[in-house]
Amino acid sequence: MKISKIVLATAFALSPAAAYAIDISGAGATFPYPVYAKWADTYKKETGNGLNYQSIGSGGGIKQIKAKTVTFGATDAPLTGKDLEESGLVQFPMVMGSVTPVVNLEGVKPGELVLDGPTLANIYLGQIKSWDDAAIAKLNPNVKLPKQAIVPVRRSDGSGTTYNFAYYLAEVSPDWKAKVGVSTALQWPVGIGAKGNEGVAGNVAQTKGSIGYVEYAYAKENKMTFTKMINKAGKAVAPGSDTVQAAAANADWSSKPGFGVILANQPGDQSWPMAAATWILMYKKPEKPAESAEALKFFAWAYAKGDKMADSLDYVPMPANVVSDIQKMWQAEIKGADGKPLYSPTN
Repeated sequence: MKISKIVLATAFALSPAAAYAIDISGAGATFPYPVYAKWADTYKKETGNGLNYQSIGSGGGIKQIKAKTVTFGATDAPLTGKDLEESGLVQFPMVMGSVTPVVNLEGVKPGELVLDGPTLANIYLGQIKSWDDAAIAKLNPNVKLPKQAIVPVRRSDGSGTTYNFAYYLAEVSPDWKAKVGVSTALQWPVGIGAKGNEGVAGNVAQTKGSIGYVEYAYAKENKMTFTKMINKAGKAVAPGSDTVQAAAANADWSSKPGFGVILANQPGDQSWPMAAATWILMYKKPEKPAESAEALKFFAWAYAKGDKMADSLDYVPMPANVVSDIQKMWQAEIKGADGKPLYSPTN
């Protein structure tokens, strides 16, 4: 299977031409890269302004923003209030999506295979080793499962996608919580490591009998075989914007510093169990205020005009009331050397 250009070209549409006076630079999460690329391409056509975003993983994005080598960092694992305060950073969610299991099983169609959280955890714990295992067969009585070794594929880099995946598994599996836990980088019991959502997608596409986890846009763009999941309500649901929206319906974004709400394992018949948001990190008092102001203009544009593009890739835009709260935070917190806000609604 050939991985599409949007997955492999990690900066193809986001590189600014030298003629632009201000370079908006960012780095981090691979989870939102497809929608950031689409937004950036359209924004450049509308405004002439470019964006250079390095899709290197959440861990790399956090390191780069703390090192002040980029205007903004991007992470799928929100920083704590303490870390934000100590680093002088603000954090805000940009868009939501779904962490999705993908498989390479001959004869199995997208959405045909059903898994639940404990079974998925046991696969990545190395306790379920074959596709015809009784636990998988029980969930899939009408699917012809091969007697084939399972090859788990997981992230090798510091990853917010991994954080959300592990957070969900820890919610549903005491064994996972005790033996592996939750972090952006894990001590994996089994599996093949790959870098980025791109790397996991590529490895699964090339490896018979494999399973991996990626943001749904990667599965959709590359026509990969995704699985359904049994959610907290006991219902089998497919990934997509409607099931992510259902999971996010009751989220209280103001309950955590930096809007850092984890959406995994939410109640509701239609809720996707591995829904996730992705966040932007910026300095309250940036060293290059002009670049930060330009970045805020881009984010404001994406909130205002990017919904249909997000929908087309099955990402879920942030609710209007949350966007309003975020923009109020920008005005109150992100300031230039003169103490004036770098963003106002009239910018």
